[in-house]
Amino acid sequence: MRARFKLVYLVPALALIALIAWAFASPMGSSPDDDFHLASVWCANAARTNLCEPGSTPETRIVPAAVHDAPCFAYDANKSAGCQAKDFTFSPKPTVATKRVNASGEYPPVYYAVMNIFVGGNILVSVLLMRIFTVLLFVGLTTALFVLLPVARKQTLILMWMITTVPLGMFLLSSNNPSAWAVIGVGTAWISLLGYFETDGRRRIALGAIFAAAVVMAAGSRGDAAMYSVIAIGTVAVLKLRWTRRFWLQAILPIGMALVAIGFFLVSRQTASGINGFGGASSAPSVGTGADTATKSLHGFGLLAYNLLNADSLWAGVFGGWPLGWLDTPMPAFVSLGAVAVFVAVAFVGFRQLGWRKVLVLALVGLVLWLLPVYVLVQSGTTVGNAVQPRYLLPLIVLLAGVILLSTRGRMIQFGRGQLILVAGVLAAVNLVALELVIRRFVTGNSHLGLNLDTSDQWWWGSFPLSPNALWIIGSLAYAGLMAVIVVVLLRLQRATPEEQAVNVDSVDARPVGA
Repeated sequence: MRARFKLVYLVPALALIALIAWAFASPMGSSPDDDFHLASVWCANAARTNLCEPGSTPETRIVPAAVHDAPCFAYDANKSAGCQAKDFTFSPKPTVATKRVNASGEYPPVYYAVMNIFVGGNILVSVLLMRIFTVLLFVGLTTALFVLLPVARKQTLILMWMITTVPLGMFLLSSNNPSAWAVIGVGTAWISLLGYFETDGRRRIALGAIFAAAVVMAAGSRGDAAMYSVIAIGTVAVLKLRWTRRFWLQAILPIGMALVAIGFFLVSRQTASGINGFGGASSAPSVGTGADTATKSLHGFGLLAYNLLNADSLWAGVFGGWPLGWLDTPMPAFVSLGAVAVFVAVAFVGFRQLGWRKVLVLALVGLVLWLLPVYVLVQSGTTVGNAVQPRYLLPLIVLLAGVILLSTRGRMIQFGRGQLILVAGVLAAVNLVALELVIRRFVTGNSHLGLNLDTSDQWWWGSFPLSPNALWIIGSLAYAGLMAVIVVVLLRLQRATPEEQAVNVDSVDARPVGA
């Protein structure tokens, strides 16, 4: 027993190392629309006038030039981040006026307000502190859920994050983009709410508190994530609905938080997302199938059919099918095919346990994943590859994976040792390649390919003690070690007795489909 717990303790430590390695793998300004999001962070607290001042018009603000100009390498994969050190300093001065800021409340204020706490005199340090805080938040919440959830749900928690975070998730979770909080919030909210309905006493109180915090995180970061939070709450409601007084008393919390999420959505000005594709301030280029000039003249049924038949490109983008960052850091087929294969293989095993409620929820979430981006694209008169990006759908992909892996028969889904080892090995290899390519893209640009990241480096973190090679090796080994430990933990969870695995699954429907 003691050895088992010592092994489990390695999981959060290795996850922290792996994610912090990703945080240092890319420079300030590397995540999509970082000039907008960083400026919005600097201007999130009106009382801190030394950080941000009003501009000449209501929609402009005066921010440090380094914050505004950080993505000097955007859209050009052959251009390294060396342009930062060459073109500007990372001090609060000089300043510049910008309209790329959340002055009109386009995004909810919570993410920006929290990150503003970490803003200090050194811009680079401030940016890194924000990234590390998000990493700590993700690992801390996931660790708390692992402790609090019933045994059968621990497996769902681990596998849900395991199969959906490489490579886009790893990049976002360690970035300065509010999409990180959207992913963390939605993924945490649904499974903590499930545990809230399946536990009693202090565990229920703790899980309810985590659920409420997660909804605020998601809804307070992006308007679309507020809507996804409502979908997550609805998902659990379908799975756990019982016509009893006890259920409806417990449902007061999720109903209240659903109203909070709806409130964030309505005031965030992203209700116009049906026109602009959730992008708001996005200036990203066209990517993928929709970028072809032959599709630009599509309209009516042709536009609808094209988007319906190509929407799965957005799902594949979560697994490396689209470039990372400003859609300028491409991943090879090894990464995208490996990550997709892992998701499909694990999901296929998850389908061994199906009840009518689980099937209904999977159908509804799947339809949202398919039809929502199509609706947005058709409304804006454009095709897949424009406006809607895979990162907007990642929270729903996480939710879908979690529901697929939900046990419905009082005993968790069984995976063989060989199956888990293969899944972990593929993910470790995919992460190794993806991390190296991200570091390479920013250190030298993709015009200087090679295994040694320390040669001809044009950008790095100044006096940071680790070289690019060292960061890559440490981050890759930490992730590989994380996968190895997770395999052991999952196998031990599966050996739990039926009594230990039992949860309140009567309302999830324990009958297989067709029974």
